[in-house]
Amino acid sequence: MDLIKKNGLQDLIEVDSAGTSGWHEGELPDERMRLHGEKRGYDFCSRSRKLTKQDLSAFDYILVMDENNYKTVRSMASDKEEAKKIHLMTDYLVQYRKLFDQIPDPYYGDASGFELVLDLLEDACEGLLLAIKKAHQLS
Repeated sequence: MDLIKKNGLQDLIEVDSAGTSGWHEGELPDERMRLHGEKRGYDFCSRSRKLTKQDLSAFDYILVMDENNYKTVRSMASDKEEAKKIHLMTDYLVQYRKLFDQIPDPYYGDASGFELVLDLLEDACEGLLLAIKKAHQLS
């Protein structure tokens, strides 16, 4: 959201987060991710929720972290229009474009994994915002 605000697009872009499973529904993000995010000025305080079919019609972009989630979400799409909205987050990488084809899951690793994920997501968010601005002719 900070990136959107910095670009003055908070009235045009809505961001939400959801997972493909309900295992952690209602829970805060992993404490380690919250700590690493806090060091960068992020406030990861939203509760987990499961992605719904309504999300596929309500949002213009559905971003997933890996190939398994991509397949799961694609299977939820009702038609080609919804399927076209689904992208891997790594599709928008700029600096790390040729190095990663998925956002790794840092859960079973150490602190460096969480830092890497944040680096990748920051890079991909920059690239995504550029793509959105270009596609929708926003300045």
